[in-house]
Amino acid sequence: MLRTPLLIDGALGAIAIPQRHSTPFSLLVAILAAGSLAGLCIGAFALDAPERLLGVLYTALKVPLLLLVTAAITLPGFFVISTVLRLREDWPDVLRAILRGQAALACSLAALAPVTLFVYVSGISYRGALIWNVLTFTASALVAQVIMRRAYTPLIARNPLHRRTLVLWTILYAFVGIQMGWTLRPFIGNPGTFPTFFRDEPFSNAYVVVLRLLVP
Repeated sequence: MLRTPLLIDGALGAIAIPQRHSTPFSLLVAILAAGSLAGLCIGAFALDAPERLLGVLYTALKVPLLLLVTAAITLPGFFVISTVLRLREDWPDVLRAILRGQAALACSLAALAPVTLFVYVSGISYRGALIWNVLTFTASALVAQVIMRRAYTPLIARNPLHRRTLVLWTILYAFVGIQMGWTLRPFIGNPGTFPTFFRDEPFSNAYVVVLRLLVP
C-alpha cells in the first residue's frame, strides 16, 4: 500500500534534483497521479447539478492524457532528429529529462489546484475560469521548462547540440500540445450544459480556427 506514495516521493525528488536516480515508471506514476488530481479540481467549476460530476471525472482523465499523448506524438520525430544529429547514445538521459519535465508540469498543476478551487468558489465567471486555467497551464509549463533545462545541463555539457534540440523539443511539444488540448476540450464544462468528453467537432484544427478568426 505504501509503494505508490513512495514512488511519487521518489519522482518528486528526481524532479527537483536531476542527479538523483529515478525510473521512468516512478515519473510516470507522478504524471498520472498529479495530473488526475489537477484535473479533478480544474473540472470542478460550477457543480450546479449531479450530472456535472461526470465532467469532473472526464477532466481528471483528460489532463494526464493531454500530457502523455502530446509527448507520445512528439517523441518519434524527436528521436529521428536526435539520431540524425548523432545524439542517439544520449537518448536514455534525454527521455528521462523529458519525463522530468512532464512530471514537473503535472505536479505544478496539482500544486495550483487548491488555488483553482478557491478561485472557483469566489464567484468567478465561466470566461474568468477559462482565463485562470490558461494562466495556470502557462505557469506550470514555465516551471516544467526550468526543470527540463536543469536536467539537460549535463547533456549540453557533453554535447552543445543538445541546447538546440531542447529548443526544438519545446517548439514541437507546444505545437502538438495546443492542437491536443483543442481536441480534448472541454476541460471546464459550461454551466447548465450536460458534460461531454468531446465537443461536437472534436477533430477540428485549432490553427485553422484561429486563422479564420484573424482573416475574415
